[in-house]
Order: sequence, then structure tokens, then C-alpha cells
Amino acid sequence: MQLVSGQKIALNQLIQNNTKFTLRVHFNASFDVDISSFAVGQNDKLFNDDYMTFYNQPQTPYGEVQYHQQENANLFTFDLSKINVAQTPRFVICATVANDQAMMQNIQSGQISLVNQQGEVLANYQLNPSNFSQEKAVMLTEIYFKNDLWRMAAIGQGFNGGLKALVAYFGGQVAEEISSPIHPAAKLDLKKKVILDKIENVAPHLLDLTKKSLMSLEKNNLLDIKARVALVLDYSGSMNQQYKSGDVQQVLDRIMPLALNFDDDGSFECWAFAEKALRLNDVRLDNLNNYIASEQGGYKKWNAGAGYNNEPAVLEEVLAYFNKDSSSNLPVYIVFISDGGVSEARKIKKILQEASSQPIFWQFVGIGGRNYGVLEKLDTMEGRVVDNCNFFKIDNIKSISESMLYDFLLQEFPIWLTEAKNKNIVSG
Repeated sequence: MQLVSGQKIALNQLIQNNTKFTLRVHFNASFDVDISSFAVGQNDKLFNDDYMTFYNQPQTPYGEVQYHQQENANLFTFDLSKINVAQTPRFVICATVANDQAMMQNIQSGQISLVNQQGEVLANYQLNPSNFSQEKAVMLTEIYFKNDLWRMAAIGQGFNGGLKALVAYFGGQVAEEISSPIHPAAKLDLKKKVILDKIENVAPHLLDLTKKSLMSLEKNNLLDIKARVALVLDYSGSMNQQYKSGDVQQVLDRIMPLALNFDDDGSFECWAFAEKALRLNDVRLDNLNNYIASEQGGYKKWNAGAGYNNEPAVLEEVLAYFNKDSSSNLPVYIVFISDGGVSEARKIKKILQEASSQPIFWQFVGIGGRNYGVLEKLDTMEGRVVDNCNFFKIDNIKSISESMLYDFLLQEFPIWLTEAKNKNIVSG
């Protein structure tokens, strides 16, 4: 089948019930043409950096798209069964001229072929160089999900500004020249610089991590938000290996950049819980390194009672702290780590329902466990003024990319902020 620009076709007409296929991209040119794929989310914006696939990052986090070169061709192999359409319903294949003096009109030819697992070419899309003038980047094809079907579109849309213009088209953040020091964007740029400088001076090993957190914060319009940050750590017996392996310390490392952005003092309150709730010292940049191994004599010496889960005890203590002992007019963002074994569903549900009128958002994260019980039903829990909590689970902290982790951590917090402001729970 020969496709033309603007043509769209349902993939099941080509690959039937198969979920795997390859897009083969080949250019004839006297200069280099870089080919890449990136994912676009439900909001028509770029999903995150880890979903850009090219020679230097040859696959997406879960192998949804894999890139490799074969002779002079660029191959992108898709596995539709691995794609979460609620997050990434579109994948765009793009070409960018790497030579400053060349443009897309200078290529001899370009072709995109859809190939099945048996190596058969099922469809071709030919680029015509005469259709371009000053363009240095082209959006070639798009694989997208619509009305319960995966589809392919032949696009061929050029962008004069190259990759920068293409990224801006999908809502990417492009630096702009700002002459006024009081411009809001200039203030945000200054804030980012202050945070990065602080990290570079005190904890340089977290610099790359902090950059990724700032990208996610900026994408979610949270860079200028003031909030208090807290962390609650499951200390039940089943968590012992995660403390021993350093996974819990990595959780603290990943929360610190959020605290540096949200909270002026750049620290966050911390609790551990098993049978009882245990208030730990605030986590700061100057005590972050080896916090788990050194705080109160090290995690092995923490006194939180018997090694079973008692979520209601720590929920009530945290609420009492932020509502009475250390109240303020700022919203509170709490990350609550659990490896499951959650019981006391009725008590937990009642506490969170009653807390829904308070300026506190609970981000529950399941790590490496099972039986999360009521936590997995938070999105449908009724009887709340606003939806004040969210839950997601991962195998372990190392099984998810840092960019994606921040996207998950910040997925519902901005939604809650808006709703809480509308209900006068948080000041506007």
C-alpha cells in the first residue's frame, strides 16, 4: 500500500491482530538526518524525556518502542500491548537535519515503511523533497490510538525552526529571551538556578535528579507553588530488605528536590510507622546523605513498636501535627510509602474522608509489595469534600525512571490544588 500525506489508516487493516510491527525510515542525503520518536500524552503535550527514542536512548522505559539501525535505515519496533494508552496515546516519528547549512529540500529521497514481524513491507510513505523549502525538521508519521483502534497517519509536516520548533509545537518548554528581570518566567528561571546551585554545592550527586524534578514541576505548572512537604515511611518488618538495600534512602533523595522547590526552608518532615508512629528529625540537605543509616542511631534502632502496619496511628499523628502542632496557611504535600499489607480499611477510609476538608494532599506510593487494600480504591472513594489523595505502585524505586517517577508523584497534586482553592480549603 502506498500512503500519501494526510492519509490515515487503522493498523488492524495492515497487521491484523498482531501487536508488533516496525517502522523503517530511510533517507538518501549527502548529510546526516537524525530520526527520533517521542510520545505525546492525553493533553497533546510531550510525555517525558524517557519516552524520546533515538540512537542515544534506544528504547522507552517498558520497551514500548525500541530503536536500532540496520545498514542505512532507522528502525522503530513497536509493541502495542505494552503501551498505556491512558498516558501515551500517540507516538510521533520525526526527522531533523543535523547539518546547519542543509534543509529538508536538499534530501534526494525519504521513505517510511511499515514492516510486519515476518519482514514484509505492508505500507510505504514516500517524502517528496520538492514539498519543502526552509524546513529543517519534519514530522513524518504518527502512531496513535483513537476510538479503540491503533492507527497510522502519514504527515510530512515541516518546521522551519528545526527540532526546537517541533518540540514547541507539542508544548515543550523552549527558553525565551527575557529582558525584564521582573518577568514571571525570569523569576522561575532564577528560582531554578538557585535550586540547582544549592544542589551543586551541597549534594552534587543529586544534580541530574534535581534537573528532572524541575522539568516535571515546570510541565505541571508547579514551579511557583509554595507548599510544605512531608514523608511517611512504612517501617513494618516486610520493609526490612528495602531499608537494607538502600531503596528507602533513594526515596528520600528523590523527595528532596520537591522540598527544595515547594518549601522555602528546603527540608521536609518525616515519620516512620509500624505498630506506632515515630517522628524522625526533619530531612535537610545537610543530613540527607545516609539519613536512613544515621538518623536516631540508624533505622535498625528506630522504636516504632511491633513490626506490623498501623496506618491509622501515623495518619492521625501527621494530621495532628499539621493541623495543631505546626499549622500554617500553606498546603501540605505528603508522600506516604507502603509495601502493602494494609488492613484497617474502615479506619483509614474514615480518616481520609474527614481530612478532605483540610489543606493536605496525600500521595500514596506502593513499592515492592502487595495487598494495598483500600489504597487502591482511593480514586473512587466517596464522602469527601475534594479528592485529597492518589495512589500508584511500582516494583521498586529502581524499576522506574526518575522522570516518570516525578510525573507520577505530581500527577494529581495540581488537580487537587485547583479543587481545594475552589472550595476555599487552600487560599488562592
